[in-house]
Parts: sequence; structure tokens; C-alpha cells
Amino acid sequence: MLAAASDRSVVWDIIVIGGGATGLGIAVDAATRGYRTLLLEKGDFANATSSRSTKLIHGGVRYLQQGNIKLVREALRERGLLLRNAPHLVHPLRFVIPNANRWESVFYGTGLKIYDAMSGRYGLGRTEHLSREQTFEALPTLKRQGVKGGTAYVDGQFDDARLAITLARTAADAGAMLLNYAAVVGILKENGRTNGIVARDLESDKELLLRGKGVINATGVFADEIRRLDETTAAESLSPSQGAHVVLPNSFLPGESALMIPKTDDGRVLFAIPWHGRVLVGTTDTPRDRIEAAPQPLESELEFLLTHAGRYLEKAPEPTDVLCTFAGLRPLVKASTRRNSALIPRDHHISVSQSGVVTITGGKWTTYRRMAKDAVDRSARVVGLVERACQTEALRLHGVDENSESTLTSYGSDGPAIKQSIAANPKWGNLLHPKLPYTVAEAVWGVRKEMARTIEDVLARRTRALFLDVRASIEAAPQVAELLSMELNRSKGWEEKQISQFVKAATSYLRA
Repeated sequence: MLAAASDRSVVWDIIVIGGGATGLGIAVDAATRGYRTLLLEKGDFANATSSRSTKLIHGGVRYLQQGNIKLVREALRERGLLLRNAPHLVHPLRFVIPNANRWESVFYGTGLKIYDAMSGRYGLGRTEHLSREQTFEALPTLKRQGVKGGTAYVDGQFDDARLAITLARTAADAGAMLLNYAAVVGILKENGRTNGIVARDLESDKELLLRGKGVINATGVFADEIRRLDETTAAESLSPSQGAHVVLPNSFLPGESALMIPKTDDGRVLFAIPWHGRVLVGTTDTPRDRIEAAPQPLESELEFLLTHAGRYLEKAPEPTDVLCTFAGLRPLVKASTRRNSALIPRDHHISVSQSGVVTITGGKWTTYRRMAKDAVDRSARVVGLVERACQTEALRLHGVDENSESTLTSYGSDGPAIKQSIAANPKWGNLLHPKLPYTVAEAVWGVRKEMARTIEDVLARRTRALFLDVRASIEAAPQVAELLSMELNRSKGWEEKQISQFVKAATSYLRA
């Protein structure tokens, strides 16, 4: 792929800047239409917002409450399509809302039945009233006091980083070229119109001159940085909002149902969700002015999450119970002077600069496919590409095989190949760490087949080890460094530098 991108005779139909959910979705859309497609990401795929979500594919109960019917209806439809097109990564999840009285039961039940109705043929299951006994059966560690019953509904859950890597592989399957660790540093123009970009391969420090007809800026919270490469006077267009999370041991919420806390002190809903054998609690909605790829949760956010979880769980989580903390920045579009970011719409927005650069901002993981379609449609019109219909509505993503079953669920039809590698190299079946569910073979697979280049790539996004247990991941880092060094033909000095960089990065995921 790097060789293809380095060929200066090639003129790309669409160059995508940004390797998060939106950018990867655009690469899939453009490539499957037959457009010559190149994507560049300055870090690793999904290393920022797109791997730091609440792991939900949902219409958004809160958006329904706010009256954003259009977004909810669109998201529910996209939820249904994703469940069909990526069943190895997206699955239904039952949520339970504890009710303190009959009025709450009627109120939540009525609202969620409207939510079900809006799903239409893409519905996942019916909302139902639960007795007190049924509520505690679903949520065995829920505080008993004040609970009269519950309301249960079904939404979608996924693994965000694994879906991102799957989109990268789907785009590559369709002929797209994708480069991580390739930073865009300039926009090329001829007669005032964009005709390519200048990028830098961060591993070799070599400059890449890339010619392209259409350029799409899909860099999320960094969109204004790219806009200013195109137009130095471009005004700020985003109101970033931070969502923080904590990860707890499974003992805090055993079972297969999630807890939905319908009303918090800041007016949001809060979730406690079973995920990869852990419990994920989130999220917050905090306006932030500072934009960074790896933001850290504020102390006030962590207190907020643990306090609210403690109000509903029999055993209140303490700071010492936390396995990981993480936060992501949402690229919300500036809508008004309101400082309550929870009220800013999650709809996506597309703009076109005078030179023809298309920028897409806003949106959320659930609607990534629709966002990609709209962005490619707009770019194709702007630069006059031959019109070709979107192919992604019924496109099965990489790894989907209806006739194949694998215990390595997130790999889908690639699972048997990983098992075969373990059969050929039995030591590859060893776990990276006793407290982590991942094998040596999965780390090697991430390097060979999924473009992992660093320890963090392997432990944070090819596997989700860092998000499941920071301390165990730090202890696994030397082994992963050795594997990477062998696979990429690196030196001992490179290994040591990698370990040092990873430990420093990983430590920021621990509650101070």
C-alpha cells in the first residue's frame, strides 16, 4: 500500500484524510463504488474517538426525549443494517431500567415502546415490564431499596475498535489503499482547486506527494486543523465534548443484561454494560476546549461515574476497583452559544471549501455508513466523478461468513486461520497475560493481517487488552514488543523504546 501511495503517476479519485469510523466508512463506500481510493491516518486507525465510545449501536433514547426524531429513526435503521452486515461484531443487548413506582413503569414503558415502533422492521425485541423479582434476576447486584420493578428494552452493542479494523480490511478487500502513521501536512492546489495532498510517512520521515481529484476531510475533532491547511482563515466549526468511562470487574454487574440509569445529576442517561467479561460504566458529556487524541478523564467525571454507579449497585465501586479509565472527544458541530454539550445535536454536517475539499463532522458510530454515503456523494458531485450508486447498504463486512462458526467471534471467518496458526505453533495459543483473554496468535495476526505497528496498536485496538486491564497490559508489553520486533525486523533498542512509550501511554488510563 505504501508503494502504491508513493507512485506519483497515480491520480486518486478520492483521498480520505482520517482513519476513524467516518473515514474508514468513506473508504469502504468509495472503493466499493469502484473509485480509486486512498486513506491516510496520522496515527493508528481508530486511535482517538472511534475506539473510546460507550460501545453501543443505538438509536439514542436520549435523542428521542429531546425530540430529534429524524436522527433516532435514521440511527435505528442503521443499527439494523449493521446487525445484519457485521453479525460477528454487533449483537443485541438487553437493558433494564429500575422503576421506583408505577408511574415510572408507565413513563419509561411508553417512551420505549415508541422507540420500538420507530425501529419498524429493524426492531430487535419488544419493551417489556419486569416484576421486582425479574428485575433482580436480570440485575442481581442492583440495590434492593426503592426498586418496585423494571422496564427492559433491547438495543445494540459492539466492539468499536474491532469494527474499525474490520472496515479497514473491508476497504482493502475492495481495492482501497490505507496508510496509518501517515500525516497530512499540506493541501495541493492548481488554479485555486484542490488536486492532491502532501503527507509524511512518520516511520520513514519521507514526504509523499499524492495527486487526487477529490479530498475528504474526515478527521473528527481535528477537522479544523485540516481545514486551516486548505484555508488559513477557516473559522472554528466544532464544539468538542468529552465522554469519560470507567471499567470495573465483572463482579459489579454479573449476567448478560445492562443497567440503564435514566436520569443523572446532569440530565444524561448513564449505562453500566457487560463488555468482554468486564463492566463498562459511562458516559459523561463535558465541554472541552483542548483537543487531543488521548484525552484523560477529569477527576470530576470519574467521581460522577463512580458516585452514580454506587447509587444503584449493592457494592459501590471504589477507585481501587477501577481496571481502566478512558475518555474520547465527540466532534460536535457548533450549533449555538449553549455550553450544555448534551443538548448539541449529534447529526452530521458536510461543508465544501472554495477549493473543493469536503469536510464531514458530527454524527456518531451508529450512523457512520450513512455519513460515508453522504460524503462520497458530495465529493463525487464536487469533482465530477462518474456517478456510481452506493453499495454499502447490503454489504457484508470482512469476516462475515454465514456458514462458519468460530469461538474467536470478533474475527468471524478469519477465526479458523488463527486457530490453524496455533495448531502449527502451539506456543501461540498461550495467553498474553493470565488476566487477559487474548493469545499470542492474535497479537501476531494483528501485525501480519491488520496493519498493527506498535505495542499500543496491538493491546489497545487489535485486541482490547488495555481497556480491560491496564496493569495486566503493561505486564504483557515486553512479550508483545518482542513479537513485533520479530515480525517487523526491528532492533532491541526499538523494543525498549516501544515498551517505554507504551508504559507511559498506558499509565494515563489508570485513575490517578
